[in-house]
Amino acid sequence: MTDDVREVRNLQTALDSFSEHWQPHRLASVNDYDVKVFKAQGEFTWHTHPDTDEFFMVVSGRLVIQLRDGDVELGAGDVYVVPRGVEHCPRADGEVSAMLIEPRGTVNTGDTPSERTAQLRELG
Repeated sequence: MTDDVREVRNLQTALDSFSEHWQPHRLASVNDYDVKVFKAQGEFTWHTHPDTDEFFMVVSGRLVIQLRDGDVELGAGDVYVVPRGVEHCPRADGEVSAMLIEPRGTVNTGDTPSERTAQLRELG
């Protein structure tokens, strides 16, 4: 068995290792998917992911997923999946820690590049 097979990551330790908002960090990979952690504060950007759903799980704080036909509010422990092609804009009125699961290579701003577009970072 290699060390990679036995690697254990702690979600809270990972979140505590960075402070930047809207900067996704890879926690793990599962098949062709990345499990990402991020911190949020303020409004993100309106965007869609035409080819994939986007899984959100809030670890702490309150995250609002703004949709054109109404908002979805998430608290700690809540999960929501934005269906592929649905325009959305995450918003955090206070600091939020959360997890995403997306296919490897998914750009955080989807089809709408902006100043919030960020490269996926690796945890130390």
